[in-house]
Amino acid sequence: MATRALLHVPGAARRGEIVEVRATLAHPMETGYRRDSDGRLLPRDIVNRIECRFDGELVFAADTFPAVAANPYVAFHVQLMSTGSLTVTWSSDKGFAHTEGRRIEVS
Repeated sequence: MATRALLHVPGAARRGEIVEVRATLAHPMETGYRRDSDGRLLPRDIVNRIECRFDGELVFAADTFPAVAANPYVAFHVQLMSTGSLTVTWSSDKGFAHTEGRRIEVS
């Protein structure tokens, strides 16, 4: 599956500033309750965990469930005290994982 993720974070911030992180992943999110045209259940495949780390330290995490729509979107805030790399990782039921990252300069 070709993956497309969007991660919006500022490229720079002041020390102690609280910044908004917005992230979305193109993923179909199959609940496991729908049937195909032959009546067979489609296997469940949802993004079940979203984690954000700043220089390796966990700063945000969310567990998601079948009620989450396709192409899950999250927005949250992080306080930055130093320059570093912010990464967001999405993982699914079927072992899929995708990570996007950005460096943020803090002055």
